Amino acid sequence: MKLIGVGACYMDTVLGVSYYPSEDEKLRATDISHRRGGNVPNTLEVLQQLVHQDKDRGHAPPLSLCSVMPSASSVGSGKIKASFGPNVDLSHCLYREQCVETASSYIIRSSSTGSRTIVNYNDLPEMTSAEFAAVADSFGSEAETTTWYHFECMQYLRRAYPTVKISVEVEKPGRAGLQELAAEADVVFYSKGWALDRGYRDSATCLRDQAGKAEKAYAHSPST
Repeated sequence: MKLIGVGACYMDTVLGVSYYPSEDEKLRATDISHRRGGNVPNTLEVLQQLVHQDKDRGHAPPLSLCSVMPSASSVGSGKIKASFGPNVDLSHCLYREQCVETASSYIIRSSSTGSRTIVNYNDLPEMTSAEFAAVADSFGSEAETTTWYHFECMQYLRRAYPTVKISVEVEKPGRAGLQELAAEADVVFYSKGWALDRGYRDSATCLRDQAGKAEKAYAHSPST
């Protein structure tokens, strides 16, 4: 089975501070780090480690990323491509040749409270439904029976390839439409923050209730 992750790649700049500053305050950071971010790329990074461990058994599924990036010759695109190992196929990424800046996140991490305040910037033109359809169609006749998508253009996939698996993330508290999104997926990943915001006390309670609202989806609660 192929697994195709669809989503934005970010370049993160993380500043560590002793406390979160007030408006107009000047504060010296205690440390700085740079990394590639984005939920889908991070998911593929974890999966490629698992795939590497499973290679000797002959069960390694192909992993692909479909993401919008700046010019293929830009420094940012080079850093993103270099951040992945050989087990992730990047040939389906879309390059905006008129752009040179990657999508970026600036993260202020407070050591006193553990909070992470995030400011995002993304000037890249979004992937169109036609562009995604071209990627999905490029997998040919095998796409319908051997592919898992995480997690875009569900209506097109259901219409063109009704048996593919689709997974989604229900992550940000207060974001409209996530409950309806979950109802259309085969696998749903719920964040702790979203579950707490909806009044669930623990993961098992959340999944038992959501099982009745996302009837197509597989539900699993870790024992630890």
